[in-house]
Amino acid sequence: MIITQVLAQNAEKYKNETALVELAPSLDQRRTLTWKEFYNVSNRFGNALCQQGIQKGDKIVQLMTNCLEWLPIYFGILSTGAWAVPLNFRFEADKILLCTDTAEASVFIFGEEFIEKIDQIKNKLDKHIRLWIFTGPKAQCPDFAIQYETFINEQPANPIHNVDIDKEDDAALYFTSGTTGTPKAVLLTHKNLEHACQVEQAHHGQTHEDIFLCIPPLYHTGAKMHWMGSLLVGGKAILLKGVKPQWIIDAVSQEHCTIVWLLVPWAHDILIAIENKEIDLSKYNLSQWRLMHAGAQPVPPSLVETWQKYFPGQDYDTNYGLTESTGPGCIHLGLENVDKTGPGPIGLPGSGWEAKIVDKQDELLFGNESGELIIRGPGVMKEYYKNPEATAKTIKNGWLYTGDIARYDINGFIWLVDRKKDMIIYGGENIFPNEIENFFQNNSKIKDIAVIGIPDDRLGEIPAGIISVKPNCILCESDIIEFQQDLPRYKQLKKIFFGDVPRNPTGKIEKPKLRRIYARDKRKDLKKLLR
Repeated sequence: MIITQVLAQNAEKYKNETALVELAPSLDQRRTLTWKEFYNVSNRFGNALCQQGIQKGDKIVQLMTNCLEWLPIYFGILSTGAWAVPLNFRFEADKILLCTDTAEASVFIFGEEFIEKIDQIKNKLDKHIRLWIFTGPKAQCPDFAIQYETFINEQPANPIHNVDIDKEDDAALYFTSGTTGTPKAVLLTHKNLEHACQVEQAHHGQTHEDIFLCIPPLYHTGAKMHWMGSLLVGGKAILLKGVKPQWIIDAVSQEHCTIVWLLVPWAHDILIAIENKEIDLSKYNLSQWRLMHAGAQPVPPSLVETWQKYFPGQDYDTNYGLTESTGPGCIHLGLENVDKTGPGPIGLPGSGWEAKIVDKQDELLFGNESGELIIRGPGVMKEYYKNPEATAKTIKNGWLYTGDIARYDINGFIWLVDRKKDMIIYGGENIFPNEIENFFQNNSKIKDIAVIGIPDDRLGEIPAGIISVKPNCILCESDIIEFQQDLPRYKQLKKIFFGDVPRNPTGKIEKPKLRRIYARDKRKDLKKLLR
């Protein structure tokens, strides 16, 4: 059953029950949609698109922050047979142009936050875009666009019947986060999206009574695919606009949330707020909160240990996934494996998935040998759109080559080592930054750390660390040097910087940005020495 049919089923079965709640604490605003309203609005939007000549296979860009309109618009697009093309709302104008051109989109939907960026590139976008839809207030609607409510006004709420959609049909074009370079266009089918519902529900056992708190951006496969487990059972979801620790705990308490997916920095911030007495847990209704799961990056064992101290009895889980696997779940820790938490063990193949670890010759590896993690299952993307060369390198005989280095332990559990592209070659030795980052996460004064390779004329690359210190804590370079003495000498940081660790909206470290900043500094240092 494709996901638009699941929505129709929920609208019939749960009609006037709440499907979505938008919370905007900074505006003291709460908006809701029932399942019937959700379905009707998506149908009205789909019918409005069809009236404008949108056909199966057309591409429609969504550039929106999380809001109550996001999912109905997404489902409305899918109902027409067109492709949904959600864009990262942090993309600069040039990336927005690149992605829209790649998709050859004919419709562009955007919020008021993006007017300035669109103004920079609109003359170039007009070669493809024939319809602009603005989701912000009518008073702010640019002259070239039609306002969303006006667009769907007086449209029928009945479903579109003259479009046949098959599971194998193309459904959505997602762009990778670009943490390793230019974003790639990942083409997903309706079958991929259907499997995302099934794998999430199989892993976390959502029931109709569960209430899911969704904080990460909906443009990304991670947040939306986790929510799809709730979609499958008609469970309520809370869309929280903001990541302040107080807002998160307030939302869980006031909305009676039972499942929360957190990125690691947000979990860290909650724990810091608790430890600093900014949050008093005794004042909140949290007994119903049964599951916290984290993902999108390695989860430090110290974080899980501290979390369980403050939230005893609460289940914890983590998933591994990527855009090319239709989001999380291809490798799954499992609620029963909480004793294996930490930045290394990621679990076993998820529901419907297979996994192997292979060497450069595609030979199967066992034991403690490190190789590339490859996966196979119903969530594997169709292709990198318009990029057959990259597709051929990534998908071979149905297996998706993740680009991540992993190993098995003696029990067949999969451990993530690092990304191939992040590996540092130091004097002929291979260093995986993730191993060093994991080590430093044991320092109670470190909030976050990123390790990158900096060019070195003699050794090729040297490991450098960018360290973010927790509030009210003091760390200096000598403290770091002393702390790292337990690391093998070749893995010790040769350069130490204190500063912010930039992460994208899905929690991944933006290492290309750090390399541009700190590798450039290194080159300047070398030039000074040569003078």
